[in-house]
Amino acid sequence: MKHRVWMVQQEDGDFIETEIATPEPQADQVLVKISASGVAVLDTKIRSGKAGHAKQPLPSVLGLDMAGTVVAVSPNVTRFKPNDEVYGMVGGVGGQQGTLAEYILADADLLAHKSKKLTMREAASLPLNAITAWEGLVDRANVSAGKSVLVQAGAGGVGHLVVQIAKAYGANVFATVSKEKSHLVESYGATPIDYNEKTAAQYLEELTAGEGFDVIYDTLGGKTLDDSFTVAKFYTGHVVSCLGWGTHALAPLSFRGATYSGVFTLMPLQTGRGRAHHGEILSHITDLADKGLLRPLVSEQTFTTSNIAEAYASVAAGSKGKVVVEIQ
Repeated sequence: MKHRVWMVQQEDGDFIETEIATPEPQADQVLVKISASGVAVLDTKIRSGKAGHAKQPLPSVLGLDMAGTVVAVSPNVTRFKPNDEVYGMVGGVGGQQGTLAEYILADADLLAHKSKKLTMREAASLPLNAITAWEGLVDRANVSAGKSVLVQAGAGGVGHLVVQIAKAYGANVFATVSKEKSHLVESYGATPIDYNEKTAAQYLEELTAGEGFDVIYDTLGGKTLDDSFTVAKFYTGHVVSCLGWGTHALAPLSFRGATYSGVFTLMPLQTGRGRAHHGEILSHITDLADKGLLRPLVSEQTFTTSNIAEAYASVAAGSKGKVVVEIQ
């Protein structure tokens, strides 16, 4: 049996439809028929050869995230069975087949059952961003009820999920956002901060009387991460970043006696370390979605395998909401 994949031959190359053999599950594996493939900014960087931390040798099938239906499982896999609807971040880096395909062999540890309240498009938009949000907010910063949480870029792909997870935990949430998108973070229950009108020093004083926030989740890096160091709560503040790759002065953080954690979501895919935790995180995300506490922001534009390049162009241009390619 063969199935179709959409492969890139060279950097910034076209997506070429071809057929490859459909493999059978080996130990710990699940064969999934893909319904939808999420497109992240990271995917566009991998395609253009600009993701130094996420190499994918070309020619290759790209795509990190997917949602689909289980077709077959290896004998030792007991959590999933044929016809289960699942989702996960399962490939697309390190030479592993990506999700722009009709089928994929996935490590069972990387998968979770899809929420019945989410469509395949919505579920496919979640894995990378949701895992990144959870690892920083829950695993590193130990968010809990009553804590003050500041989300840098609260309407962004990771940020809007951080806001919703923090609210689900009972935190008091604030989010930097442009005036045009402030209604989004308000709809999730957060207090918007217009970053064009308020400096870090201003909102630190106005919202915390200079004491600082318990948790700051930075999704932008650069100057925004530097600003985050200056608004952490004295002694107990915790800054988390999923883009902490630059060179930064730690003095402002140290002078407040606060702490910092980095998030690198691709590590389990690239090294095999901690894969089971990714499936666990997505199970928690499913639970939140089932309870109506989390809803992904998905682009209103629809894309299929006939216009994958347009989907990637939309992401590169800064789409509002996660772009998803439906596999026909």
